[in-house]
Amino acid sequence: AAPRVQNMAAATRRAAAAAPPGYTALAVKFAKGQRSPHCLLVKEHQVREGADTAHPPRRTLFVLNVPPYCGPDSLSRLFSRCGPVQSVDICDKQGSGEKKDKLMSKFFNRKTLKGFQVAYVVFRKPAAVQAAKALSQEGPLLISTESHPVKTGISKWIASYEASIVDPKELKAEVDAYMQDYDKKIAEEEAKAAKEEGVPDEEGWVKVTRKGRKPGVPRTEAANLRMLEKEKQKRARKELLNFYAWQHREAKREHIAQLRKKFEEDKQRIALMRAQRKFRPY
Repeated sequence: AAPRVQNMAAATRRAAAAAPPGYTALAVKFAKGQRSPHCLLVKEHQVREGADTAHPPRRTLFVLNVPPYCGPDSLSRLFSRCGPVQSVDICDKQGSGEKKDKLMSKFFNRKTLKGFQVAYVVFRKPAAVQAAKALSQEGPLLISTESHPVKTGISKWIASYEASIVDPKELKAEVDAYMQDYDKKIAEEEAKAAKEEGVPDEEGWVKVTRKGRKPGVPRTEAANLRMLEKEKQKRARKELLNFYAWQHREAKREHIAQLRKKFEEDKQRIALMRAQRKFRPY
């Protein structure tokens, strides 16, 4: 057992020495029976003041090389020895979790992360970040323990399947809440448009809107983007169809040739009908 411990310590030191500048290597193991440790690269998350409210500076630990079996709960338990953990966000790449949407859906737009990821561990106290970096002096940390085992294999698949089953009541409540917010937003936009109708702006221009059975396209940002995208696709198709001047000439010649061919075929068919005395023009 002593040589094995020495080998583990030597592997931990080598990993710590190979860490990129600015990062600290933390050796972790999935379980006690694992021989080779895995290295997490950690550093203090630094951003401009007020730029990232979800991951505040001096209290956020940025973690690289997070293995797929290491989830938010595992990271929270792993770093809870350094201080109280406020939140853990796991992303597919750095910066993808900087800005969060205001509405986080439980049922829609759920993304399954695969492969190695990055994580943002937010502590309640700034001193916990330095304590987490000091864990590199200890031996390999265990991710899966007897009290908190990490599910793998069939048990993980069963848990994923059970989590994918949607509760109809919760889904209906979320959809109803979303539609209420959407209707409220539309009503506010219509009230604002009615209030501004007929009122000149600073330069004296009056905004005219189309009403009736077929109202015009609402001038929202999404509608403008869709119109621009359609115009762009239409222009791209036209450019690809007739990119050169000789293509225009060839297209006209081919069209004229087809018209002449059709005219000759019609003449022959009329002549044949006259010969058979079946031509009745009136």
